Amino acid sequence: MAFKKLLPQLKEALERIGITSPTKFQKEVLPKIKGGANLFGIAPEGAGKTAAIIIGTLQKLECSAFEEAPRALIFVKDKAAALELEEEFKRIAYRMDLRIYSVYEELHIETQRSEIFAGTDIVIATPKRLNKLFYLNGINLGKLKMLIVDEADFLANAKAFSDLARIPESLDRCQYLIFSAKTHKRIERMRELFMANAQIIEHK
Repeated sequence: MAFKKLLPQLKEALERIGITSPTKFQKEVLPKIKGGANLFGIAPEGAGKTAAIIIGTLQKLECSAFEEAPRALIFVKDKAAALELEEEFKRIAYRMDLRIYSVYEELHIETQRSEIFAGTDIVIATPKRLNKLFYLNGINLGKLKMLIVDEADFLANAKAFSDLARIPESLDRCQYLIFSAKTHKRIERMRELFMANAQIIEHK
């Protein structure tokens, strides 16, 4: 999918920050995301994995807010990764009315609950904090369309993987996208648990 096939608002936003054409990796994964496929995207740093997440998510959510419950949930390693990804989302989407919010351990959980229930479209979260919010009924995942992991190498940590793996058990229909620099045993475990029919796009 060339950028010309993106929503006009999204294409314009990318052009504004100097992104005019997709990387080789993005050319392969963006049509899959648009088509609703579950996907493992394996590629080294610099291939454009994070940008593919942002572009694919904004396209699927049609660049606009909708109701109160989040429609996309993106797992990241830690607070720094969450805030960095949130900033990059907002850099591209600042003229859109999408509501983007990060949750992580260092912020008071009641504050996070209040912010989420005030209305969010995209939640960026560490597995530990999202898992706690979910079991305290602090987040409604009933409208979730996409569950994504950015730079999934951190799931080699058993506790992070366990916290993440509990969430799909409570979801109905959802698109799963896992992006990583390399394959590892946790990725194979995700295939067994909730991504049996996922496609794999791997770049060396």
